[in-house]
Amino acid sequence: MTAVLDDPGSRPVDRKRRWAAPPRPVWEETPTRAGLAGKGLVLSLACLGVLFPLWIVVVTSLSSRQTIDEAGGLVMIPRSVTFVAYRELLSGGQVTRAAVISVLVTLVGTLLSMTVSVLCAYGLSRSGSLGHRWVLMVLMATMFFSAGLIPTYLLVQTLGLTDTYLALILPSAVSVFNILVLRGFFMGISPELIDSARIDGAGDVRILWQIVMPLSRAVLAVITLFYAVGYWSAWFNASLYLNDQDMMPLQNVMIQLVQKQEAPVGLGQAIKTGELSGLAVQMAVMVMALLPVAVLSPFVQKHFKKGMLTGAVKG
Repeated sequence: MTAVLDDPGSRPVDRKRRWAAPPRPVWEETPTRAGLAGKGLVLSLACLGVLFPLWIVVVTSLSSRQTIDEAGGLVMIPRSVTFVAYRELLSGGQVTRAAVISVLVTLVGTLLSMTVSVLCAYGLSRSGSLGHRWVLMVLMATMFFSAGLIPTYLLVQTLGLTDTYLALILPSAVSVFNILVLRGFFMGISPELIDSARIDGAGDVRILWQIVMPLSRAVLAVITLFYAVGYWSAWFNASLYLNDQDMMPLQNVMIQLVQKQEAPVGLGQAIKTGELSGLAVQMAVMVMALLPVAVLSPFVQKHFKKGMLTGAVKG
C-alpha cells in the first residue's frame, strides 16, 4: 500500500484513503448492495425519462423527409443525417430575425434585472438604510397579492409600451424572490469586511463593487441564469403586447410552427414542394430554443448549492 507525506514531518497518508468518501454519521446505516443498485436503477430511469424525449427531438430535426415519412412521424433511430432544416432556418427570414430578437432581449433584460436586483438587495441587506423594513414589507406583499392581468395590460398600454421591445422586459424585470435570495447572501458577508472598508474611506458603491459582489459570485451566477432563462423562454408578453409578426421572439415563432398556424417566411414553399419536412423544421426550432439553456446550465450548476441554499438559509 502506497503512502505519501503531505507536509514534511507529517504522518503518511494513504492515497486510497485520501480520495475515499467522507465518513458517514453514526446514525446512518451502511448502504447495502441492493440499496445501491436500487438507487442506481432509479437514477438511470430518471435520466432516461429526461434524455429520451430530447433524443427524439434532435434525431427528428436531423432526419430527412423520407426517414420521417417511413417512421410515420417522430424518429427514434437515426438513419440518414441532414442539416437541411437548420440551414434553411438560419439562412435568413423570420426565424433568424426572431433568434436575434430573443438574444438581444435576453441580454438587455438580464443586465437590467441584475442591476436593479443587486442594488435593491444590497440596500435591504444594510440594517441602517432608510426605510429598509417598509420597503421589504412592500416587496414581499407583491409576492402574495397581484393586481391581475387586465390592470397590467392597461398600465403597459397607458405608458405606450405596446408594440415595443420594452414590453418584453419591463413587466417582468424584477423578481422579489431573487431579491430576497441576494439579500440573504449579502447579509451573510462578514460585517467586519464592510466596517474595515468604511474606515478606509470606501463608499457604498465601492464596497458593493469591490467587496460584496466578488464574494457573491455563486449567487450572482445562479440569479443571472434564472433571469436569462426567464427572458429566453418568455412568450406570453410578446403574444399579449406585440402585434407585429416581425417583432416576435423565437419562442413565439416556435409556437406558431408547432401549432402549424403559420410557416416562417422562406420555408412555407419549401415544405409544400417536399424539400423539407414540417416536422423536422418544428423539431429544429425546438433545438435552437433549448440549446442556449442546455449549454449554460452545466457551467452554473456548481454554484446552485452554495448560491441558493446559503442565500435562502441566511435570509
